[in-house]
Amino acid sequence: MIDDGLAKRRFLLLNVIRMGGLALVLFGLAITQGVVDLPRELGMAIAVIGMFDFFFAPRLLARRWHETDK
Repeated sequence: MIDDGLAKRRFLLLNVIRMGGLALVLFGLAITQGVVDLPRELGMAIAVIGMFDFFFAPRLLARRWHETDK
């Protein structure tokens, strides 16, 4: 069993990763809409990476923590 401090730090890290992914998605969408003057393809790639960060990175990290805590 893990202590409360470690659980709080992990919870905070998971949420920071999610918010970072959301920021990447929004930045990518801003590029694709022409708000930021960068190539549209780059914006789409950044948005896809952000979606991966938002949806899958926290799960993968939590799974890794679960395996190491056993």
